[in-house]
Amino acid sequence: MNLSPGAIGVRASLSEALELAQAHGFAGVDFSIGEVTKMAAAASIDEVRDLFTRTGVRPGCWGLPVDWRGEERKWREDVAWLRRHAALAQEIGCVRTATWIPPVSDDRPFKENFEFHVQRFRPAAEVLRDYGCSLGLEFIGPKTSRAGHTYEFISTMDGMLELCETIGTGNVGLLLDAWHWYTAHGTLDDLRRLTKEQVVTVHVNDAPAGIPVDEQMDNVRCLPGETGVIDLVGFLTALDRIGYDGPITPEPFNKRVNEMAPADAVRTTADALTRVWQAAGLP
Repeated sequence: MNLSPGAIGVRASLSEALELAQAHGFAGVDFSIGEVTKMAAAASIDEVRDLFTRTGVRPGCWGLPVDWRGEERKWREDVAWLRRHAALAQEIGCVRTATWIPPVSDDRPFKENFEFHVQRFRPAAEVLRDYGCSLGLEFIGPKTSRAGHTYEFISTMDGMLELCETIGTGNVGLLLDAWHWYTAHGTLDDLRRLTKEQVVTVHVNDAPAGIPVDEQMDNVRCLPGETGVIDLVGFLTALDRIGYDGPITPEPFNKRVNEMAPADAVRTTADALTRVWQAAGLP
């Protein structure tokens, strides 16, 4: 069970996030690698490592600090800096980073956009590989997220796996989100044919009841297990079956939770995830 404070509307420093996670039963925490880099520069990486050790909370995943969509000059600068970030992440034992991929483009047809993503991600993935880090790429499933744009892009698990394979560095897999799996009409059989190496990190949530799957809106979600629309027990059981042993992070994008005080938001989210966790028979 892994906490991403920002996913539930909580603004917290790394030390604050670790204390919240420890207090409410989360075993891991997502964090900003930029914050860790600044902390290491101001003190030492040992002090960062000690924060995790003292709380008994593990590092979960960090967002890829590369502006891969922007101008080439900025992208190249970020890839050069990535070596420093990845080295620090390796030192604290966090070898998972991730980003999401828009399912549309107003500028590039599919084939051209596919090649653009390969060219932008391969150099970053090569740097990450040098430090034992894996990169998770998230597909965006809702049909509503593709409406009104010129060109569609990857919006399914199989499509994203093809991109990962074409990047070809051996360390690129999925940021697998239950919401996007559900809205892309994914099945449990789809999950069961994955290997654990293909899954870098995982997000879980639920969907509002009474809304057809193709009408679900990406920023209106529910806590894990809140409605039962998404079969999270089946989802988690399938991941356990393939041997996945990484972070499981709630990402409900829920207005009610976002408006809670930080401790209440973390406790409410932990309680919801724990119920699903136990129902799936996970240790």
